[in-house]
Amino acid sequence: MNKELMEALDILEREKEISKETLFEAIENSLLTACKNHFGKADNVHVEIDRDTCDFLVYAEKEVMSTAEEVEDPVLQISLEDAREISSMAQVGDMIHVEIKSKEFGRIATQNAKNVILQKIREEERSVIYNQYYEKEKDVVTGVVQRYLGRNISINLGKADAMLSESEQVKGEFFRPTERIKVYILEVKNTPKGPRINVSRTHPELVKRLFESEVTEIKDGTVEIKSIAREAGSRTKIAVWSHNPNVDPVGACVGMNGARVNAIVDELRGEKIDIVNWDDNPGNLIQNALSPAKIVAVFADPDEKTAKVVVPDYQLSLAIGKEGQNARLAARLTGYKIDIKSETQAKDAPGFRYEDYLEDDYGEYDEEYGEYEDGEAEGYEYSEDEGLTDTAGYEDPGDYSEAEGYEEDGYEEPEEPGEAGSYEEPEGYEEPEDGAEEDEDEEEGDAPTYEE
Repeated sequence: MNKELMEALDILEREKEISKETLFEAIENSLLTACKNHFGKADNVHVEIDRDTCDFLVYAEKEVMSTAEEVEDPVLQISLEDAREISSMAQVGDMIHVEIKSKEFGRIATQNAKNVILQKIREEERSVIYNQYYEKEKDVVTGVVQRYLGRNISINLGKADAMLSESEQVKGEFFRPTERIKVYILEVKNTPKGPRINVSRTHPELVKRLFESEVTEIKDGTVEIKSIAREAGSRTKIAVWSHNPNVDPVGACVGMNGARVNAIVDELRGEKIDIVNWDDNPGNLIQNALSPAKIVAVFADPDEKTAKVVVPDYQLSLAIGKEGQNARLAARLTGYKIDIKSETQAKDAPGFRYEDYLEDDYGEYDEEYGEYEDGEAEGYEYSEDEGLTDTAGYEDPGDYSEAEGYEEDGYEEPEEPGEAGSYEEPEGYEEPEDGAEEDEDEEEGDAPTYEE
């Protein structure tokens, strides 16, 4: 048993994560290379290595010739006399195995064999590192800041170095050497000099991956991050949705006393994070995305992906945000182009008035469900809890109840929204007799009352 070789292979497999089979193949190729350098050719040379004991055998396959004079190429042929010394059963024309002693190789052949093994180990090491980090592409890893290379930063990820370019750095962030930071792996390229790994601190997915690592509900799929918009170093908005009605998605992300979100804010060096509820209703989603500003009304057009938003006069600057940041992030989060105006500005602005949505194409009201059918104006949404919303001063009429003494046949629905219904006299109703007295206190414009 070759214990030294076995121990060396075990160490390489453990430290470099290179399989023993690959190392055995490298040794076989190196011995073949050594034979080629020593004999000039190695077409008939074979190498056998026992995988359990690490014992190896190198032999040349030679043809047996009757006399030494007939041997034209000693590398490929052997005389019968010499062959009988190896095997007494040898006959002319047989192929006999002649063992080659590797210790007889010269210095150059040995050096070449060593280089072949080292080259194979380097190639396999690069391949292992590339495969390892290629699997982590689009994920977050922890690295150690090594040094600044101009305006770029070299970060050690353990078995490989990554490059944090200037364009992927957050403005204002400064790192000291040996400082540990989390980075997002953008891409991994395989180059002749080894894998090239590019990382980022500005990518929106960095925030998403950090939430996945901090929030258990996101990791197990109970809470889903539907959308995310980020301006690195300043503010991030994320919209979350819960697949379990008993789990509050925003509360799960914030954590007790803000523990979960604060851990992420600390990692991002104080970057503000707004967490809002996702809603399939675009009007509600836009309203949530513009928080903390209060919204009066939202008119959303799903086809054009545009929305007109009305806010109170004193909330206009808050809705727009510093340098338009709040509105800009809300637009990225929802995918809608958002136009915001105050109530005063919206009074005369086309598309911001409720009357613009209450004209000819406004449909017929359905009493049972409390919503408008065919021709419903865009921007109006109905929910069972809130009724018809996004209409100034309009509330869900709820269930129509008939006054006592009035029969069902006596009520007619208004022809258009906002018009009073007409009343027809039910059967059995009689005009008052001429002798009936009118109320003396009747005022002009009031309907007359009758006493029997």
